[in-house]
Amino acid sequence: MVYITRALVDVLLDLASDADPDRVTTGVSVTPAGELEGAGGIPPETPVFTDFFLPDPGNSVNAVFGVDLSTPARQAQGQFASHPLRELEVTKRDDLAQVIFVAVPPWTTDEDSFGAFDRNGDRKPLEIIDAEPPEQSLSG
Repeated sequence: MVYITRALVDVLLDLASDADPDRVTTGVSVTPAGELEGAGGIPPETPVFTDFFLPDPGNSVNAVFGVDLSTPARQAQGQFASHPLRELEVTKRDDLAQVIFVAVPPWTTDEDSFGAFDRNGDRKPLEIIDAEPPEQSLSG
């Protein structure tokens, strides 16, 4: 089972809708369920996807050398990819992260519009939960 917060799904679908007809790809990261408010029925150590990294389509280093310097790989446990041409599957163009979320128009949470896949392209059971990550302060 793959868990993701409703707030993250909403943001990812908004990014996809805003970019349509272009694709969007971005890293997504997890928070242990025990640190979330509203994830009571999930074991505390279970990873829940809660956050994303802002996509940077104008990254010239990535375009020239094929290296993404904006998001350290160890910080993103998953990947999100929008497919405006309605391919609800993992394609050769998608980063093969452990978990890949794919969205297609009409950009909803319906099973035929949003799904989770493993790096082999097999669909994973997905549960969207109404949980909130802990408040974070920038004055660390």
